[in-house]
Amino acid sequence: MKRVYLDYSATTPVRVEAATAVMEYMTAKFGNPSSIHSFGREAKAALEKARGQVAALINAQPEEIIFTSGGTESDNLAILGVARANAIRGKHIITSAVEHHAVLDTCLALEKEGFRVTVLPVDEYGMVSVADVEKAITDETILITIMHVNNEVGTIQPIAEIGKLAREKGVLFHTDAVQSLGKVPVDVKAMNIDLLSGSGHKIYGPKGTGFLYMRKGVRLKNLVHGGGQERKKRSGTENLPGIVGLGVAAELAAGEMETEMKRLQVLRDKLIKGIQERIPYTKLNGHPEKRVANNVNMSFEFVEGESLLLSLDLKGIAASSGSACTSGSLEPSHVLMAMGLCHEIAHGSVRFTLGKDNTEEDVDYVLEVLPPIVERLRAMSPLYRQERKECVECTLKK
Repeated sequence: MKRVYLDYSATTPVRVEAATAVMEYMTAKFGNPSSIHSFGREAKAALEKARGQVAALINAQPEEIIFTSGGTESDNLAILGVARANAIRGKHIITSAVEHHAVLDTCLALEKEGFRVTVLPVDEYGMVSVADVEKAITDETILITIMHVNNEVGTIQPIAEIGKLAREKGVLFHTDAVQSLGKVPVDVKAMNIDLLSGSGHKIYGPKGTGFLYMRKGVRLKNLVHGGGQERKKRSGTENLPGIVGLGVAAELAAGEMETEMKRLQVLRDKLIKGIQERIPYTKLNGHPEKRVANNVNMSFEFVEGESLLLSLDLKGIAASSGSACTSGSLEPSHVLMAMGLCHEIAHGSVRFTLGKDNTEEDVDYVLEVLPPIVERLRAMSPLYRQERKECVECTLKK
C-alpha cells in the first residue's frame, strides 16, 4: 500500500545531515560546553556555530539566540519572562483568539497573577486586524504576542505591520514563528520583532530542540535557575547533539526555502483545486492568498473529521484534524470557531500539510482516494441524504 505523509506541520523527519551531526555529538564529540578542557572547548565551538546558523535564518545576532527545549518553552519564557520583568510598567497583554495553546494558556496563567489579557478576534480567514491591535493598546500594555503563521489554517499574519506599530508605541512584540520558519522569510530587524519562538522538529531538526530570539536590551525574568547557561537566561547543560542538529537544519532551511516553497505551492494549489472540483460541499479554511505554501485546511460538510482521518490512514495517508498538540480533544478547533465556523463544519475539517518528500504523485493519490471516502461517510449521514433530496427536487422543478 502506498504511504503518503501529509502532516508536516505536526512534525518532520530529521534530515540525514542533521541526524548525522546529532550522532557525532552524542558519541565522538560528547563534551560539556561549560568544561574548559579540549573536549569542552570543542563542544562550545559547536554550540556557538549552531547559534550562528539559527541567527542567520532570522537575521539576528548569535548572542540574541537562547536555546530551549522547543516552541512551547520558548513561548513560556518570552511571555512569562517579559510580563514578570515589566510588571512595574503595566500588566496588560494583547494576543489573538487563534494562537497556539502554548501562548493562550500561558496568557491565562498570567491572569491568575493579576495581569489583564485582551484576546483579539479574527476575520473569516483567521486574520488579525492591525487596527484592532492599535485600539487595544493602552498605557498599561507591556506585550503584544501574535503568531506569524497559524498552525491550523496557514494564514500569514501582518507581523511587520504589527511590529512597526508596537515599536512606535513602545510595546514589546513577541511572535510564535514555529510554523513560519523555513517557509516564509523572517527578518527580526525589518519586522521590528523583539522576541521570537522557534522549534527544531518543524524544520527537519530533532524533537526537543528550539530557541528564543531575544533582542538586545529586552528584559525578562528566568523560568529556570541554576548554572547560568544561555546568557544566564536558561540554566541547565545544553542539549548539544540536538542543538547541533537544529543548527544544521536551520542552515539548510535558509538555503532551500525559496525554491522549496515555490515547489510546494504548486502541489498545494493542485490539491485545493482537485478537492474543490471532485467533492461538493467543501470549504477552504484560512486566507486564500496570504497563506503558507504547504497548508491545505478543508472543511467537508456532513462528515466527521476523525472518521475521515481514520479512513485516510487505512489508505496510507497521514493528515490531521488541526493542531497535533490537541488532536486528542473532542472539542472543535478553537481556531476554526474563532473564524466563525459552526461546530458541525469545524468538526469536519482536515489539515493536509506538505513537505520536502511529497511529490505530484502523492497529490494524485489523495485526489483518487479522498472522494470515495467522503462519499461513503456522507452516505451514512441523514443530513446529507436530506440535502441531496432537496437538491434533486429543486432541479426537477426547474
